[in-house]
Amino acid sequence: MRYRPAMSSHVAATTDLDPRLRAVRTADVRVTVLQGDSPLAGHHVVVEQRSHRFGFGSTGMDLIGLANDEGTDQERSTAEVIGERWLELFNLVTLPFYWARFEPERGHPDTQRIQAAARWFAQRSCRVKGHPLTWHTLAPEWLLPLTNAEVQAALTARIHRDVSDFAGLIDTWDVVNEAVIMPVFDRYDNAITRLCRQLGRVETVRLAFDAARATNPDATLLLNDFDVSVDYEHLVEACLDAGVQIDVLGIQSHMHQGYWGEEKTLDVLERFSRFGLPIHFTESTLVSGKLMPPEIEDLNDYQVADWPSTPEGEARQADEAVRHYTTLLADPAVEAITWWGLPDGGWLNAPSGLVRADGSPKPAYDALHALIKGAWWLPPTPMTTDADGRLRVSGWLGDYEVTIGGRTVGFSIDRAVASVVVRLDA
Repeated sequence: MRYRPAMSSHVAATTDLDPRLRAVRTADVRVTVLQGDSPLAGHHVVVEQRSHRFGFGSTGMDLIGLANDEGTDQERSTAEVIGERWLELFNLVTLPFYWARFEPERGHPDTQRIQAAARWFAQRSCRVKGHPLTWHTLAPEWLLPLTNAEVQAALTARIHRDVSDFAGLIDTWDVVNEAVIMPVFDRYDNAITRLCRQLGRVETVRLAFDAARATNPDATLLLNDFDVSVDYEHLVEACLDAGVQIDVLGIQSHMHQGYWGEEKTLDVLERFSRFGLPIHFTESTLVSGKLMPPEIEDLNDYQVADWPSTPEGEARQADEAVRHYTTLLADPAVEAITWWGLPDGGWLNAPSGLVRADGSPKPAYDALHALIKGAWWLPPTPMTTDADGRLRVSGWLGDYEVTIGGRTVGFSIDRAVASVVVRLDA
């Protein structure tokens, strides 16, 4: 059953940006409907959107157990509710490959469970991304006794194995995560930081990207970071100058200390769009409770046991989520936004989800649903073919269906294609 959100006033906030959104995210296409080789003239049809080209994403960590039929009856029941909410809003999922958790014992990776989760999402028409292949945090402890040469060999082998094992299921990867801080990270000893200190940031990025590219030449490979300062710009520039082929720039926007605001967001977009690469906002959060104190430098340093969501915070989160998504969607460089965790408490115990722990939707969920499946969606639309069997459809970039007399055939709206032919069986 399709979720029907409560009426939301937040959609009205996009009115003045609609012309920009339509200029960037919509197109017209001429659809010619044929039966056999003959045009179907003067026929009543229904055109309906089936998916967005834009990636509206979230993490899938909370649904791995459901995909593997794990947990108690109560846990599965809650996961089913969260899963329904997830599928009603998103089309892009990020699955975890944190090395210390994915392969806590060398040679025993958690491949089958994550493959089952990837298939679960793929079977429900979701694109799947892996996160991350290379990161200093959550590097396995079994790397520590190894020499740097052995660590490099183990990392390369890990990338080859996982990209190969998941090819066709996962063809998009956060290849290197948080490389800006990687060689100077000093919270605890880890072998990836040690290797990065020896190789340098650019050569570490090259190592990981070359391994992933060699294993799956058709994969989409991201460099991802929370640091949106000039340091990340310099790293990207250095990598590109060194010939590293980066497909997409990943930008994290964890806003536990408050919404960035349009001015900062637009500044970040302007600075990173100069590289001419697509941009994914890979990790976005806004809290619906008390804001994290501004003096905290590392979000991981603020993990309180009781961090409740509040009515006032939920209203603020809904307003800011709409503003954040609308700003990003209006920029042509941005191809995807991933909300980091659908239910509350999944990351740093923060009330940063779009639904509460029991799966009940918060105002931010309703507000985004009203955009993604409302204002930014073409509902079932009755139309009539002309004398040449043609329709002119204006809609959001994505996949569509045209239904005639109970028969349905698909087509896509793409800026590069002005006309398409759909053919019903004779």
